[in-house]
Amino acid sequence: MRIIRRSGLTLIAASLAACAVGPDYRPPQTVSPDEWTELPQTGVRIESPDATSLAAWWRSLNDPQLDQLLQRAVAENKTVAQARARVLEARARRGVAASAFFPSVGASADATRTDSRSRSGGGLDSALSEGDAKIYSTGLDSIWELDLFGGKRRAHEASSAQLAATRHDLRDVLVTLLGDVALSYTNVRTVQSRLTFAERNLKAQGDVLDITRWRAEAGLVSVLDVEQATAAYEQTRAAIPVLESTLAQEMHRLAVLTGQAPGALKTSLAERKPVPTTPLDIVAGVPADVLRRRPDIRGAERRLAAQTAEVGVAAAALYPSLSLSGVITLQSRAASDVLDGLQSDRIGLTFSMPIFRGGALRQNVNVQNALLQQALATYEQTVLAAYEEVENALTAWTQEQRRHAALVEAVASARRASELALVQYNSGLVDFQTVVNSDRQLIQLEDSLALSEGELTANLIRLYKALGGGWSVWNEGG
Repeated sequence: MRIIRRSGLTLIAASLAACAVGPDYRPPQTVSPDEWTELPQTGVRIESPDATSLAAWWRSLNDPQLDQLLQRAVAENKTVAQARARVLEARARRGVAASAFFPSVGASADATRTDSRSRSGGGLDSALSEGDAKIYSTGLDSIWELDLFGGKRRAHEASSAQLAATRHDLRDVLVTLLGDVALSYTNVRTVQSRLTFAERNLKAQGDVLDITRWRAEAGLVSVLDVEQATAAYEQTRAAIPVLESTLAQEMHRLAVLTGQAPGALKTSLAERKPVPTTPLDIVAGVPADVLRRRPDIRGAERRLAAQTAEVGVAAAALYPSLSLSGVITLQSRAASDVLDGLQSDRIGLTFSMPIFRGGALRQNVNVQNALLQQALATYEQTVLAAYEEVENALTAWTQEQRRHAALVEAVASARRASELALVQYNSGLVDFQTVVNSDRQLIQLEDSLALSEGELTANLIRLYKALGGGWSVWNEGG
């Protein structure tokens, strides 16, 4: 017994000291550009990725109702709930992997009855002798597979890295959710602004139609002018139901994002409010900050680490395994005396070595190495896609500012032209087609201006989303 115990301790020490087979993980060396190529000359501050202005970017929009919607979305959104549950799953899987380091212990108890009969003598006069015996037993059994080549350690490394990846997935869901809620809210306010412009223009065109009809009845203009005024009026009126349908859809989308039934926000958003205004300047970090802050990049890096460990798990299966087992059994003829009965102990070592599996084990190593190459390519593609997203968002934000400034001037000129055309028409200096054309241009430009105001805010939201802002402010749970 002393020899066995001493051998077991030696094997355990050897198991703990043994190196794990397979590659050790090293973070990929990713080259980051020094600066953004589309960074405007003015209007952008370079700050730490942990700055409050980036971490809680929506506060720069100064819209309390948006703040409330974001809080509810984080608490009630079902996609976030799924992501939190996946974190719990990954944590439990890591616990399963950690349990492999410990011995497996089981208990058993049974009762058996033996009934034996013996025949003596011969012929029909033979006598039967009968006897029976009852045996009660209980015991403990244990087996411990020693981690000689680090397969279990690699499995634990993989599960730990996978847990970290799911946590980053949750953060990525939060980043996406915050952006989607803010974009949907901006769309609601944008459509409401477009509706306000359309209804105002409809009223103005209705007034012109009334005047035109009066002038036609007085014989001052032809019926053609009346028909042109009617066509312009009805064209504007036809656009309103489309906008109202779009508004309802955006409200439904926003309600679902916040974990509510589609019509839940109809009353609270019924009051028309302007699009949240963007600040005069924005906050951005250097490209290297994106690697440290964006959850999708960090998640891809952790999956790369997990797959690196999986190569070690597959490689360890090529090597022998050694298990230490032990059994303690107690037996008695009476159930009440079983704990004081006859005791038998058995301790052993089991050596197992794969000899021929048709190449399956080595092919599994090749499979895991191929998956490792895929994970590396996925990580690198995620980094490139993140840089592209930021560059595109910077470009869109910069160019939309220029477009918005031009539209403001265009709308102002179109309003003056529309007013002047109506005055000149009433004076008989121009025909009614000039009035129609001026009104049509004004309507189009005002609608474009409303869209541009919404797009300015939307582009700012997309930029902060691309920079990975937002997740650190919230309690992730899970």
